[in-house]
Amino acid sequence: MFGKRATDAPSQSARQAPPPAAAGAPTIATRPQRIETKTPAAPAGPGAHPQPRATRGFEQLQAAQGPTEIVREQSEYYHQTKTTIFNALLNTIDLAQLAQMDQASAAEEIRDIVAELVAIKNVSMSVAETDHLVQDVINDVLGYGPLEPLLARDEIADIMCNGANRVFIEVGGKTQLTNVRFRDNSQLMNICQRIVSQVGRRVDESSPICDARLPDGSRVNVIAAPLSLDGPTLTIRKFRKDKLTMKNLVEFGSISPEGARVLGVIGACRCNVIISGGTGSGKTTLLNTLTAFIDPTERVITCEDAAELQLQQPHVVRLETRPPNLEGTGQITMRDLVRNCLRMRPERIIVGEVRGPEAFDLLQAMNTGHDGSMGTLHANSPREAISRLESMITMGGYGLPSKTIREMIVGSVDVIIQAARLRDGSRRITHITEVVGLEGDVIVTQDLFVYEITGEDQHGGVVGRHRSTGIARPRFWDRARYYGLERELAEALDAAE
Repeated sequence: MFGKRATDAPSQSARQAPPPAAAGAPTIATRPQRIETKTPAAPAGPGAHPQPRATRGFEQLQAAQGPTEIVREQSEYYHQTKTTIFNALLNTIDLAQLAQMDQASAAEEIRDIVAELVAIKNVSMSVAETDHLVQDVINDVLGYGPLEPLLARDEIADIMCNGANRVFIEVGGKTQLTNVRFRDNSQLMNICQRIVSQVGRRVDESSPICDARLPDGSRVNVIAAPLSLDGPTLTIRKFRKDKLTMKNLVEFGSISPEGARVLGVIGACRCNVIISGGTGSGKTTLLNTLTAFIDPTERVITCEDAAELQLQQPHVVRLETRPPNLEGTGQITMRDLVRNCLRMRPERIIVGEVRGPEAFDLLQAMNTGHDGSMGTLHANSPREAISRLESMITMGGYGLPSKTIREMIVGSVDVIIQAARLRDGSRRITHITEVVGLEGDVIVTQDLFVYEITGEDQHGGVVGRHRSTGIARPRFWDRARYYGLERELAEALDAAE
């Protein structure tokens, strides 16, 4: 912890007498006048032509950055006031006593002290601004500082802090610059260390790259100096508080109702599934929704670099990789976890992301009694996903012939589901493809559902539809019949035609 520790704190209160204002003490600057700006309206009329999308996007970025800079100038008084109040608070409270309190009591104690300090400093703020200031100080002491309001907004998908003064968010698939900022890079680094220490990891100059997670499962990546030149860079991939279901994906247009029913059958009848897609295409979200169809009696083991999956089944074992320690030893890789899974009597193995030689061990598990195993990987099409699997197995140095590797892929993988993030930021399931067999040296696949782009709407959004390819009996038909899902599968395919 930081700050000074009081020596005379006989009660449970963390409060000390507020220090009187003295010569040389930090003072609050005079509040600047509010800046009013008016932007001349663009000419409109029947002769005005719409601007190209690229030009509109550039001007929208300029318009977004302009007001942001004005907000920063107007809030200089607020930020300087918060810094002064925060420093006075550290000289007032006993951090040792504060650490012994529960979250609610500590927040109430800090609220009372900050209210007194605001009165003593004669701060010129409205009631709403004062309440906002008090909450910000509480977040700085007990939470994640300026990140707390962003973490509370469920519509934000990503938070990207490029140093202390540049914080971006992603909303609706679009990146926006915010007016959120930290006091300095030291505060941002302290928050990064607070986040990663919760999962037993560290980030500093000797170990400047770290993957971690928040308590709700949100993925966190930190890269600090000397690798990051403009200050610590913090990236948070947020998870929604209400977990998405297949019904939600249908409502969002990510998949058609008939395609969702087919995916439900695929998940329930224990098909081996690979989910492929680019960065931010929704692979983990789709994997989470598919796991909802797993029978509650099955023993499921998940392997991840940073635990993100949120399975609802009662019999789930969650495993996580471990980076090396200071001496460079003790590392546990994804391949170590997957190989150890085979000794834990799993019925399904779910790998959060396949990116290396563990692909060989996952495929072995898929065709040796662990039906229904799933994994994700980065690829732009189902065909490319197969090539990526082959190349990752080759990376393991097994020296197997290409045909042997392809025979292993055909015997292990049943379905490849392709997710994509379109140019308007929307996410769609573009292919539901099954692996049919091997003809010569070529792996044969067939699409059950594909997404076709038909145009765009007046706002520049992509318009398309999910189309069935008309295949009435997919390869996993017998597996669906074995699990009593033949009628469900037939009805879904008939409705899609």
